[in-house]
Amino acid sequence: MPAAAPFQTIALVGNQHDARVSESMLILAAHLHQRQRRVLLAPDVDIDFATLSVERYSGPALGSVVDLIVAVGGDGTMLHATRLAAPYNVPILGVNRGRLGFLVDIAPADIRERLDDVLNGNYVRDERAMLQAKLIREDGTERTCQALNDVVLQKWQSGRMLDFETWIDGRYVNSHGGDGLVIATSTGSTAYALSCGGPILHPELAAVVLAPICPHTLSDRPIVVRSSATIEVRLLERPDVNAQIICDGISLGEFTVADRLVVTPAGSNVTLLHPPDHDYYRILRSKLRWGRGDRMMAGQTTD
Repeated sequence: MPAAAPFQTIALVGNQHDARVSESMLILAAHLHQRQRRVLLAPDVDIDFATLSVERYSGPALGSVVDLIVAVGGDGTMLHATRLAAPYNVPILGVNRGRLGFLVDIAPADIRERLDDVLNGNYVRDERAMLQAKLIREDGTERTCQALNDVVLQKWQSGRMLDFETWIDGRYVNSHGGDGLVIATSTGSTAYALSCGGPILHPELAAVVLAPICPHTLSDRPIVVRSSATIEVRLLERPDVNAQIICDGISLGEFTVADRLVVTPAGSNVTLLHPPDHDYYRILRSKLRWGRGDRMMAGQTTD
């Protein structure tokens, strides 16, 4: 196991409007106070912590002043925490108060025990690759973002199908017609790309999935390429075409025929912390309800 890490300053993030999240954040703050840790919150977190010693950090870079971020909620909260943590190489611990939660693997009932494991240095470090999306305008200006899960081209404000081309490492791949395209990391393979018929990739696999959204032809299937590839998408001319680019649920901007989308590996990874008994396949069984059919072997146990 890794050597003990102090994690003296810890940020709590979550959707305060969810009563379950607020409850868990109160429990975490109280426990961290007992462990003599400094607890920071975003200034817009409006939860009454009573006499507990918590601080609201008013600066734009919360990740720059903490040793650990604890994300309480679902995968959406984890993606928000990633945007805070990744620029500063701060690890993230996820507490599941959402629905599916492939990224958050600590149950509410185990919060104190699992948090103590982490504070004592008893955890598994999990480095996850990220993508960088660059939206290049006709005039040469650029907008960029990073994504842990996926970069998505999707139709916008229109019911009309999109026509677009994909290029990989400068080589033409295909012309597509449909509702868009999901470009997903191995982490994101269990998110939007999965609903598009994409494969599940183990998060340690250095690969990227390109999954068409509602393709117009049955032969337009998801493909998997190496993670170091440069992926380019160009929109083709079509009447009343409207499209946008989304990075982990956040809009990067409108995408026009004159623009180019270039997706490459990000310059940094994000570090997730897991309990010492973390098992990725157990998470798949739990979330996707594998191994629970009528043909399950007698005596075989499930999680």
